[in-house]
Amino acid sequence: MTVWFKRALVAATLAIALPVTAANYTIGTGSQSGTYYPLGGMLAQIWNKNIDDFNMRVEVTAASVENVIKVASGQQLAGIAMGDSVLAAVEGEAPFKRPMDVAVLFALYPNVVQFMVAADSNIHSVADLKGKKVSVGAPGSGTRVGATNILKALGMSEADFKAQSLNYTATTEALSNGQIDAGVIIGSAGVGAITELALTRNIRILSFSEDELTKINTALPAYAGMEIAADTYNKVPAFTAPAVWNVLVVKKDLDPKLAEQMIETAFANMDKVQRSISDAKNTTLENIDRLAGVPLHTSTQAFLDKQQGN
Repeated sequence: MTVWFKRALVAATLAIALPVTAANYTIGTGSQSGTYYPLGGMLAQIWNKNIDDFNMRVEVTAASVENVIKVASGQQLAGIAMGDSVLAAVEGEAPFKRPMDVAVLFALYPNVVQFMVAADSNIHSVADLKGKKVSVGAPGSGTRVGATNILKALGMSEADFKAQSLNYTATTEALSNGQIDAGVIIGSAGVGAITELALTRNIRILSFSEDELTKINTALPAYAGMEIAADTYNKVPAFTAPAVWNVLVVKKDLDPKLAEQMIETAFANMDKVQRSISDAKNTTLENIDRLAGVPLHTSTQAFLDKQQGN
């Protein structure tokens, strides 16, 4: 028996004996102190448990922009992103250099634009940010894109203040230590980073006027005003701010069968997600297509048609 034949025989034996391994996937989330990370973790856990030969890990990222790029380039199977970032991606607008070939698998929950200041700060509106040190979010994050676009809609640019590029955790730490005058977090109402900050420091969140909200909605149709109740955060008064939906994105050409399994499994187990993640109460069949202007994956549309009896 030749050496070559022996090697071939061993290789064939191993091929028969070894079990078929599950396909490995990644879901892009965001900072561990935000909502994206635990929500992505719950979805991955449900898919891993209920879809055969499916193994997904959760990746900490800079959030929306990074997730969209990685999904479009095949580095992630799915990613959580803010609606305005996804709209910019499919249209090839800044910060994206070209159109991104992504689609929405389903909408998740609305994000609120939260400009945080110390409770005794003399900053009471966006106009008061001029000349101040302001964290507008980490590079590659939806917060950065959204904050910059909202300020632009209100006639302000980063040249008008001293911009800092900090993530959620670094933003709240810097505000707590007096290193910045204001910080922006675009996240769920009740997001962990602000909740923790409000337990140790007295803060306020800027409220937007009707005129400001109208200007923002005209320039950025994905945003609409949302009223946030008092004490959503410890001792923080009620405020009104722009809000935008978060969505789960995948490649437009994701295998329809796999996409169908992911959608059906997620909604069949959404009660489990909702018990762990309060914002998931908004992840419903009624809200599945809340982001206008971005195509739904073909399997999502088929799932909706089936649910509606079409």
